Amino acid sequence: MKNGLEIFKNADDNIDVKKSVIALVDCDSFFVSCEQKVNPELKGKAVCVLSGHGECVISRSREAKKLGIPMGIPTFKMTKEMKEKSVLITASHGLYGEISNEVMAVLKSFSPKVEEYSIDEAFVELTGLQRLYRRNYFEIARMIRQEILDKVDIPVSIGVSTSKSLAKLASDKAKNIEGGIFVVGASKIETLLKNTSIDEIWGIGRNLSRLFRQNGILTAFELVQKSDAWLDKQIGIRGLEMKHELLGETVSRVDDTFKPPKSIQNTSAFGIFTSDLNFIKNQLNYHIHSACKRLRKLNLKCSGIGVMLRTKVEFKVYYEKITIPHSTCYEWEISDIAFKLLEKIYNPKIIYRSSGIILDDFMSSDGEQMFLFADNESIQKSERLAKSIDKLESKFGKNIIQTGFTKEKKIEKAP
Repeated sequence: MKNGLEIFKNADDNIDVKKSVIALVDCDSFFVSCEQKVNPELKGKAVCVLSGHGECVISRSREAKKLGIPMGIPTFKMTKEMKEKSVLITASHGLYGEISNEVMAVLKSFSPKVEEYSIDEAFVELTGLQRLYRRNYFEIARMIRQEILDKVDIPVSIGVSTSKSLAKLASDKAKNIEGGIFVVGASKIETLLKNTSIDEIWGIGRNLSRLFRQNGILTAFELVQKSDAWLDKQIGIRGLEMKHELLGETVSRVDDTFKPPKSIQNTSAFGIFTSDLNFIKNQLNYHIHSACKRLRKLNLKCSGIGVMLRTKVEFKVYYEKITIPHSTCYEWEISDIAFKLLEKIYNPKIIYRSSGIILDDFMSSDGEQMFLFADNESIQKSERLAKSIDKLESKFGKNIIQTGFTKEKKIEKAP
């Protein structure tokens, strides 16, 4: 494995200081790294994090990858050797969200502009910071990486360049070099593009990849050789932006403005296969609480409420949704509505494997208008109760308070 310092004798690799300089910070095997943070005994072991109740692999340690365990493999397809030589852990998304917040807090302590791209990735504006820190961009990236490791105990890979697309490609390269940092300046762009296949470019899916291949475009370099007119005709503005970003031009800048999600979904497979209505309500209540807690954290309320059930045998999904006349973020209100939706799609003769809640049609809690005949006293009580629940969970742990949960029945276990 080559050392990043050896690769870049001139650490900034001829980056034009007049251009924007962007870093893409990507947490390595994030879910696994979180589990290793809370349980250091897992470090150096083949660890796989599983979705839901252990249905398939969604994160792997480097050691698990060496065992040949592919991403997304269902656990029932894993060989006996894979299972015996690895540690399998069911995902804990609440934990991962908390640790993600810690990583983002470190990034925001370095730069005033941080765009949280996903739970484990963020674009960071580095432009001009070399004067503030009296270090070049490579050294700043190394400082950020070490700070996250020291304070949060999460390893990250960092790609640095003059556009988001190149920073993303650089971060992918950084994962395979010692030191975890890869810088792409003007003199390295052509070589990088010639060694990057179309499928590796950020934002290119199957359909776009097929279109490019049909036109003889197999690499990023061949893409940027196409004229603006051709790209505009074939793809439109998206194609032009893609080309110029790959050439190192800052088309899309780091945007740190808050972007509310289009929807919040909380779903998972049951630990058992069941047709018991009380059990399903219990699971649905758990999802509603998690979704409402996230709503309140984002200072949002929803008026769209949907309920989902998935069957055991055919994996068929039943879904029912309603839009209510007012917005809410309270479990007790959403549960009443969700249970009525559940009864519409529930069939006692069918065995189910999973359930979920989907919330959308958001508005800011601050911007909500009171109804003329609203029970303001009741609304204020709900707000105080919700704040108390969130405060107790923050202090004593998740689900310390359970709202309206029903008794579970022991039924057929899922394999």
